[in-house]
Amino acid sequence: MAEVSTILMTEFVTHDVRRFVIEKPPGFEFTPGQGTLVSINQPDLVEDAHPFTPTSLDDDRVLEFTIKSYPAHHGLTERLHRLRAGDQVVLGPVFGTIQYKGPGVFIAGGAGITPFIAILRRLARDGRLEGNSLIFSNKTQADVILEKELRHYLGERCILTLTQETQPGYERRRVDETLLKEKVRDFKQSFYMCGPPPMVDSVTSVLQGLGAKSDNVVFEQ
Repeated sequence: MAEVSTILMTEFVTHDVRRFVIEKPPGFEFTPGQGTLVSINQPDLVEDAHPFTPTSLDDDRVLEFTIKSYPAHHGLTERLHRLRAGDQVVLGPVFGTIQYKGPGVFIAGGAGITPFIAILRRLARDGRLEGNSLIFSNKTQADVILEKELRHYLGERCILTLTQETQPGYERRRVDETLLKEKVRDFKQSFYMCGPPPMVDSVTSVLQGLGAKSDNVVFEQ
């Protein structure tokens, strides 16, 4: 069932990613990692719904979305970035297969970090971050979403890689077999993945080749 919600505030978190805090509809429930369809509550736009993942905790009194704009697509994300406090969005049913199954390695590419933000925030609040690590790939340092928060949670277990520039504190490389063999000691643990489909397909294949079981590799299906 669709629910209309009002934007309470919005701000940039990177040069092309905005944080939206919106009213939480009564009875709106989700498990960290799950998503919902979002559209703009305007007659000509309400049918153009796309999936986004709440980055707030499931028991917060408001909802938060962290959304990257893709201006070249001339689509919903570009229009969402034009919205301000007081504008309305429409939320659809909750769905998704990315759910926490136990300690493991989170592997994200770009905006693919968003399903993991609520999961990591929940684990941090509950004191259950031990045994988890993150490999987060971006093009440039300016593209990294919530870097300080992620480093605070995971310390040395937060591995940030860049593919298009060299910067101190980052590794200039792609997430491939060499990197995974270097950074991961146990391929029997859980792996959580989200990012561009070619990256997810490639990393899934590599993980399985290194001994990861299919049931332990979690990604949106």
